Amino acid sequence: MPLPSIPGYNRLTKTHKYSAAGIAAAGAAAIAFAVVPGGDAGAKTTAQDLPNKPVALTSQKADAQAHHEALVKQSALADKQAKEEAAEKKAAAEAAKKKAAEEAAKKKAAEEAAAAKAAEAKAAKERAAKQAASRSAARIETVADTKKTYPDNLDGWIRESLDIMKAKGIPGSYQGIHRNIIRESGGNPRAINLWDINARNGVPSKGLLQVIAPTFKTYHVEGTSWDPYDPVANITAACNYAAARYGSMDNVNGPY
Repeated sequence: MPLPSIPGYNRLTKTHKYSAAGIAAAGAAAIAFAVVPGGDAGAKTTAQDLPNKPVALTSQKADAQAHHEALVKQSALADKQAKEEAAEKKAAAEAAKKKAAEEAAKKKAAEEAAAAKAAEAKAAKERAAKQAASRSAARIETVADTKKTYPDNLDGWIRESLDIMKAKGIPGSYQGIHRNIIRESGGNPRAINLWDINARNGVPSKGLLQVIAPTFKTYHVEGTSWDPYDPVANITAACNYAAARYGSMDNVNGPY
């Protein structure tokens, strides 16, 4: 192949000359390659005339794009799975926390109920002890009171009745008893009513507090006489009846 005609070529070194020659040869080859076989330099190339190498490059690019898209999808799927797993763990943790709170609340309620029950039992025991002590004291006082003496008059009868009533748990006061005695009998233990409805029915009212026989029998207080005219027996029976019906003889302010 003749050396190319390049301006200033003769002034180049041997190495540069070979390089320039190579460049020129490569350009000539490219020009010759672009010409359609047969010598028609003006003909245009078609897609069929192009080499297969660019097509191969396009296929590799498509494969790379598909691979990239697969990786993106795989990453998105992994992210979704990770989020779902995190959500499940969070839900499980919240459920466990809720269950623990419920169990703690149940335990606290049970402990409070047990404490309340224990307190109630303790209070009941204390009340029973106090009542037993009160009964014991009442018995001691009753025994001591049996040695007491009372004058044989209205004051003595009322006081003796009050001591018996106290021992038996019957309410009433000196003033309440005295007030009703004066109204009912004027303080006469042998008083009897022979004109009211009770008398017409055959059960006249008798004694200091004018008690009829059925009432005296029903509300008689153990330890007193069965004689309705007995001052102490009459007072205690009448006060026992008044306590059952009115709460106390103190609440009686008229016929009863």
